Amino acid sequence: MMKKTTLLFLIGLLCTLCTYAQWEQKSNLPTIYIATFDGYGIYSKTEYKYCKLHYVDEEGHVTSYDSVLIRGRGNSTWNLSKKPYRIKFNNKVKFLGTGYAKTKKWTLLANAGDKTMMRNALTSAMGDFTSLKFNPAAKFVDMVLNGTYVGTYQISDQVDVRPHRVNVTEQPVPPAATDDITGGYLLEVDGFREGNCFSTSRYGAPVRIHYPDDEDIVSAQTNYIRNYVNEFDLALYSTDFDNPTTGYRAYVDSASLVDWYICTEVSANIDGFYSTYFYKEQADPKLYWGPLWDYDIAYNNDYRVRNEQGLTTTAYSLMADIAYSGSKAWVNRMWEDPWFQKLVYNRYKELLDKGLVDYLHHKIDSFANVLNRSQKLNYEKWGISTRAYHEFVLYSSYDQYVADLKQFVTDHCAYLEQAFANRKPVEPTPAFVPDNYYYHLINAKTSKAIATSGAGVYQLSENKNDESEDWEIRKVGTHFQLINRQTEKALNDPTEGAVGPSTNVGTQLNTATPDDTDERQLWNIIPQGTAGFYNLENVYSQHIANLEGGRSDDNTAILSYTSDSRNGESQNRLWYIVSNGELPATPTSIREVEPEEYALAYNPHSQVLHFGSETPAALTFTAHVIAINGVRVGSFKANEEFSMSALPSGVYVVTWTAGGQTRSVKFKK
Repeated sequence: MMKKTTLLFLIGLLCTLCTYAQWEQKSNLPTIYIATFDGYGIYSKTEYKYCKLHYVDEEGHVTSYDSVLIRGRGNSTWNLSKKPYRIKFNNKVKFLGTGYAKTKKWTLLANAGDKTMMRNALTSAMGDFTSLKFNPAAKFVDMVLNGTYVGTYQISDQVDVRPHRVNVTEQPVPPAATDDITGGYLLEVDGFREGNCFSTSRYGAPVRIHYPDDEDIVSAQTNYIRNYVNEFDLALYSTDFDNPTTGYRAYVDSASLVDWYICTEVSANIDGFYSTYFYKEQADPKLYWGPLWDYDIAYNNDYRVRNEQGLTTTAYSLMADIAYSGSKAWVNRMWEDPWFQKLVYNRYKELLDKGLVDYLHHKIDSFANVLNRSQKLNYEKWGISTRAYHEFVLYSSYDQYVADLKQFVTDHCAYLEQAFANRKPVEPTPAFVPDNYYYHLINAKTSKAIATSGAGVYQLSENKNDESEDWEIRKVGTHFQLINRQTEKALNDPTEGAVGPSTNVGTQLNTATPDDTDERQLWNIIPQGTAGFYNLENVYSQHIANLEGGRSDDNTAILSYTSDSRNGESQNRLWYIVSNGELPATPTSIREVEPEEYALAYNPHSQVLHFGSETPAALTFTAHVIAINGVRVGSFKANEEFSMSALPSGVYVVTWTAGGQTRSVKFKK
């Protein structure tokens, strides 16, 4: 006969197996089973009702919670067939495990209007990619309500003040008269104007105070944060709004502001300004932006822009131009500030360089893989090709929606790069400062390079490997000397006769043996306009290097031409300068040069430079001493000495031309 203890064990095991069979996973995702105490559905988004909740994780383990509260949530989404919910546990729980909030309140997002069901999760991931601190959790689950499968849901954080959520200082309830009430506060520009809401004094932005909670906040806190936001609002409205000390910048954290804004634009969230979260920490004068929330109609997923604005896509629009109002007036005022223009452009370029587009594509693919089995069940119930909310496009398969989302990210991110560039302030062309490179001199009209052939100077189609197009640009006092890599000859203006800006123009430029005392070989490189172009002005002739006739043919001559008011307009006279490989390494100390003829030496004790030779009569050339900044600090005959004692310590270059060859050495005093 079976022992009683064995029988009890088997009965218990059978009950456990039955329990696990009852709470099974519907797909590879976790599954949530919710059963209301009264057995009826959830019909209110204001009144909670009690339920039991069973959570089946990816391994099939079941965690049960009793006396959980559940109600509806959302605004217009609450009216959809697949409804979103909010749940509230008896005690604070780590519902999503380590690294997530320990709290009572969580949301169950239906993502009913997003056929990919990943737009909210994708935007949260984009927040992680940037500097934004508080990005809502995204855990996909299957959900069963009162025994009926209701689809794929997303467990997410409730936007509230809590560690791992918006982690600002929690204020005492109620605060004492001596308590610091400068923070923390959680705020929202809320187009629905719900809860404890006020309108700002200048722009009329509807600002809702989410924290402290409505039932806890006292008038002193309300007055403080209302006045502070109004100070920001007024500073932004003022005539000196772009003043870094007295304008709006004194009130905003630039890192979170620019990343929140860029995420709003990248996601093309038409509601991004209608609902904008921001917060203030205690004893901190800055307003911080985020978290990102409610992005299910983003990424070209709101057909209202087609009906109201006639757009066939939002891929080629800025939300600052077309989005619904709220914080939009604030953003457009900021766009009038060159500081904000540069901030947005530079930060966006930085994010692109870090791989933003590839990151978003990877996340889309990853979410699609995770959701693949669950989405099939979801759309067996809800239908994949019928409009549930504001969907812009409708397809017959989930893969088509995913591909459409990826293509939108590609197209829109490319558009934003140019759109932000168009809005950034136009920077004047900077003064040219040569570095340790060869350079190509490219014509603004033809995009062809200055090259030398024989003694003549022409344009050629740019070839990075053609040494006839490479020029070393040396600083000579306040001027420049251009030495061709192939011929080691200097760009020269051979104009004869009386010279002046408009006299004897039209002579073809040539090259000559380098001599940095010859003004025909010295040039001024003059910045023009804002496009990075320069004029090459000869010191001797006062003429401008000009492409003959503006012709596009290779071997078109480069002329010494008129210098006048058209210097900044005529593309024939404009050149941009691009580096093309480093110059050969120069020695770091004095070394012997041409030992069979002469040598250059430096005595660190006497601080004297001098040449030595077995045939002193050969020392007929002149050497020049040039500081590392390109300024010539002295010259001496090769058969004489040169004292460095009056010059500061540092790196110097000695250069000279002998036998048709220009040589230089570098040394340190």
